[in-house]
Parts: sequence; structure tokens; C-alpha cells
Amino acid sequence: MTGSKVRVRYAPSPTGEPHLGNLRTALFDWLFARSLGGAFIVREEDTDQARKIDEAMDLQRLSLNWLGLDWDEGLGKDGKYGPYVQSRRLDYYQKTAEILLENNKAYKCYCSSERLKSLREEQKKNKSSKLGYDGHCKNSNQDIVDKSYVIRFSMPLEGVSTIDDAIRGHVKFPNQDVDDFILIKSDGFPTYHLASVVD
Repeated sequence: MTGSKVRVRYAPSPTGEPHLGNLRTALFDWLFARSLGGAFIVREEDTDQARKIDEAMDLQRLSLNWLGLDWDEGLGKDGKYGPYVQSRRLDYYQKTAEILLENNKAYKCYCSSERLKSLREEQKKNKSSKLGYDGHCKNSNQDIVDKSYVIRFSMPLEGVSTIDDAIRGHVKFPNQDVDDFILIKSDGFPTYHLASVVD
């Protein structure tokens, strides 16, 4: 971690009161950032609009203050990487999704919830070794007007992906074991998978 300033983010979802897990994460993040002279950032992960509770972030602020944890950006403090509320960053996520679509790294999936439910039930019944989305829309070039869709990441079917993780080290996994996960939901909001990487 030498050579660059550490930036640690605490990203609660405003779906209820802060709980012990939230506060533990905030404390560890704050201690880590402060011990290395870094920044502690609070970002609101409000992409689950159906479960959002308006006063939840006020409770987060009160909890952080009660613990004596100060923050450098977000939760009312501006910074050069704001806004720090995901619902105010939809343009960033959409632009990233468009780039992925243009480069065939993502695709539109028009599968209904009924089809996906049926697929899951069939996979369970057959005790399939691979559970999850079957790639039904992956190679479809059609754009269906007036039908809702999600945008999925197009995971390669062959090969191995490798990452260097700060804790686990050099990690490899077969691409075929990873689902074509959703990046943008049908309501236009990003999933955690896209938003956390873009942010």
C-alpha cells in the first residue's frame, strides 16, 4: 500500500437501522484508514429503492458520531469523487454498461421472472452441477422494443480468470463456474456488482 493514499469506503444501505455488523465494518474501516493516514469515505448504497427508508442515513450519521468516527467524504461532506449517493450516480453506471454492451462484454436479457423461476426449479429437480442463469439471451442480437430487460455481464465460457487479492493472494477460477451476473436491473438501477466497481 505504499506510494498511494489509502481510501476506505463504508457503504451502508439505507434499508433499516444500523446494526452491529454495520458498526463493526465502519470501525474497522475507520481504524485502517486512520492508521495509514488515509481517507474514510461514507457512500450510500441506495440502489434497492423498494426497501429504502428515508431516515436510515440519519441514523447512520448518529451512530458514527456516537462512536466518535469522523469521515472525510460523503454523508454531507463533498469531495472530488462525489456524489456519494448511488442513486445520484446512475449516469456513470449507464455509461459503463453502454461501453460493455458496445464491446460485447455485456448483453440485454429479456427473460421473464417466470422463466428464471422455472429454470431454477428445473436445475434443483435435476440436481444440476451448475445453478444459475443459463445464458439464454447471451447470443441473441435482437433488441425488443417495449419489453423490460436487465443487462448481464457476458462471462467467457472457456478459460480461467485470475485476480491478485490483497488477502488471498493469486486466485484462479474457471470462467464456466461464474454466472452471467446482472449489472443493471430492469428499473435502470445498477446491482452491487457494477456500482461497487465503478465507484
